[in-house]
Amino acid sequence: MALPGARARGWAAAARAAQRRRRVEGAGGSPSPELAGRRAALYVHWPYCEKRCSYCNFNKYIPRGVEEAAMQKCLVTEAQTLLRLSGVQRVESVFFGGGTPSLASPHTVAAVLEAVAQTAHLPADSEVTLEANPTSTPGSRLAEFGAAGVNRLSIGLQSLDNTELRLLGRTHSACDALRTLAEARRLFPGRVSVDFMLGLPAQQVGLWLGQLQELLHHCDDHLSLYQLSLERGTALFAQVQQGVLPAPDPELAAEMYQRGRVVLREAGFRQYEVSNFARNGALSTHNWTYWQCGQYLGIGPGAHGRFMPQGAGSHTREARIQTLEPDNWMKEVMMFGHGTRKRVPLGRLELLEEVLALGLRTDVGITHQHWQQFEPQLTLCDVFGANKEVQELLEQGLLQLDHRCVGGCQAEGAEASQGALTTALHRPRRSEKD
Repeated sequence: MALPGARARGWAAAARAAQRRRRVEGAGGSPSPELAGRRAALYVHWPYCEKRCSYCNFNKYIPRGVEEAAMQKCLVTEAQTLLRLSGVQRVESVFFGGGTPSLASPHTVAAVLEAVAQTAHLPADSEVTLEANPTSTPGSRLAEFGAAGVNRLSIGLQSLDNTELRLLGRTHSACDALRTLAEARRLFPGRVSVDFMLGLPAQQVGLWLGQLQELLHHCDDHLSLYQLSLERGTALFAQVQQGVLPAPDPELAAEMYQRGRVVLREAGFRQYEVSNFARNGALSTHNWTYWQCGQYLGIGPGAHGRFMPQGAGSHTREARIQTLEPDNWMKEVMMFGHGTRKRVPLGRLELLEEVLALGLRTDVGITHQHWQQFEPQLTLCDVFGANKEVQELLEQGLLQLDHRCVGGCQAEGAEASQGALTTALHRPRRSEKD
């Protein structure tokens, strides 16, 4: 299978060649404000699943049949419309999430990538990630997605215990997961991430750590640890509320997380974000855009985005949410070119709150240089240096305000750009999927 159109076929071939040459060494530095306004990440939401997992409250649907040609056309149309509206000239990464996007046809993935490449610049070495479930992606289908332009996989493995997988409502077994993982690593070496869950009802620390150790014999260079979050409206929430299952123990979950961090660190993984671990430089550049408060466009039913609609003459970043229901979303896209249901302009304070909340999730924290992209008038020390609450957090070791930043606040020059505000990632915390 190949991308439709000679231009797209050329992009896919160049992308595969670039990925063979390229080894991500880590998250890149912050772009200049001028360039940052013209670049963005793209998230594409495929809303359909085979079944609903017992813990999931994401925007997903179990259809009797999917009119994929219509869905594909609308995804292409909305991507083109929002790229033009945003004024984005360079797409840094594309992430196909869901739902279960590995249930979509590789032709749909190819068509979206072709539309992006025709509307903006999609570099050959852009990260193109596809979320996949083990039961929906045999090796031949994974290869087809690779031919369509996907160069990174995120596999929803969640557990290596069949009893836990049944509790979670997953459709795969532990053997299915390991088989898919092995095939994924063969086709996308160094570019496979797995999701692994902790804090399930009645889960035991020792047994969970044994699973994690076993996974390290099979996994690639990126792993996400997510604590189970009981969400109202899910089957698992109802079972706990009714007393059918015991409530997860937060203290045991914290112990799993802390001990899991040690295991991963000893295996050579860097914890570059609260829930995410990478070695050999295999950070998720797409998610790094979120945590650095970069622009991203949300395409598809219920997708979220953050960008400045320059095509409409605006100079304010907006938080956008697309219409949730697939049928209604498609009707709106066919009528208006996009299905944006909600637009919320972000004020200066709201944007800075997002910079803080997201940046403090990472091990890098918020550097003076990064902060100045969003607040050029006040330095980190101007804002936080004398703050009573911040001082208390500093004394407790829960926050770090780099001494070079403090020095830089009193003198001009390169030293100021080295300052950073960071959290102490070694402290106990509970993680959850974004």
